Amino acid sequence: MIPDDLPRRFRLIRAVDVTGPSGTGHVADGVLWPDDTATVHWRGERVSNVHWTGGLADVEAVHGHGGLTTVEWID
Repeated sequence: MIPDDLPRRFRLIRAVDVTGPSGTGHVADGVLWPDDTATVHWRGERVSNVHWTGGLADVEAVHGHGGLTTVEWID
């Protein structure tokens, strides 16, 4: 188990690409920070980063597409 004061890495795994540009499979890498904010780095043709002050709840609300994209923990 990771101590609460260390970041945790995750991947976003997408089964179905609802909007088109992300594709399927391992589509993004992320970090959940100790203050419960999250950063997501999108892979693919149009690489981008987004920081969510609402943490993983915001990541899943915006990018989860009703369970079609899931979080896979690395740490």
